[in-house]
Amino acid sequence: MQPIKLAVNGRTDIGHVRKENEDSIHWHSDLELPFAYAIVADGMGGYNGGTMASKLAIETLKYHLDKQLNSTFLSCSPEQQQLILRATLVDAIKLANQQILNAKNNNPQFSKMGTTFVLAVVWRNFLIVAHLGDSRAYLWNQYGLKPLTQDHSIVQEMINNGQLSPQQARTSNLRNHITRALGVTEQVDPVINSWTLTDNALLLLCSDGLTEYLNDRDLELILSTHRPALECVYRFIDDANRMGGKDNVSACILEFSTQHNVPSIAPPTPEHPTNPPKHDATIRKEQRNISQI
Repeated sequence: MQPIKLAVNGRTDIGHVRKENEDSIHWHSDLELPFAYAIVADGMGGYNGGTMASKLAIETLKYHLDKQLNSTFLSCSPEQQQLILRATLVDAIKLANQQILNAKNNNPQFSKMGTTFVLAVVWRNFLIVAHLGDSRAYLWNQYGLKPLTQDHSIVQEMINNGQLSPQQARTSNLRNHITRALGVTEQVDPVINSWTLTDNALLLLCSDGLTEYLNDRDLELILSTHRPALECVYRFIDDANRMGGKDNVSACILEFSTQHNVPSIAPPTPEHPTNPPKHDATIRKEQRNISQI
């Protein structure tokens, strides 16, 4: 197997209208082994409830993934490792769901809170993606852009049933009505799929605050032309805010490349580090206003 290089970056923004950022994100790339992941969660419930739900989801999923590279895992065959990764995600998602339900029981004022999420993990050339709700994952490579998830939403069901076209769904009054999320029911049914990566690729994870404004063609154009590619996250947020910024918007980019291929991105510039900042990754309204003066 050719040596593999992974790099990851992310950003979340409050937007121009909301008073609070209910999105939460986290990303990580191991310094020694070809292991990386990114998570985007879009909370709902208002009055701090959505923020609590998305943060609980991120913290729980992160806790399990950060323990993945143990001696038992590393001693297993590639096939066994793939099964272990899937089992880890199933367990972590169930626990995240329960953590949010417990928080709701302890805080009746947050009875309507929950969160969507999308998560991508790369181990060597194995990619596994899990999601609930309308936060999305895409893969871009030399063949173009490929959606890796399908929304759990009313409008997606109507598209599948032939009742709406994708173009009509973008302006439907039902487009924000999701059918699955963490912290809503005792039983949770995430969709988990996996692929083998064979070509240089970019993985995009995002909340619906981005896809509210940018369609698949827009996303593909930016991913194929904007360099360094890890800085697409800043371009995505700028574009969503420029087009209205009605919702919080979050994006993570994970780059996969092999030595025998030409790298698909240039190294990130120093002012945009790829390691998670120690401070909150949210761009606050106040910070944006100051920078634009």
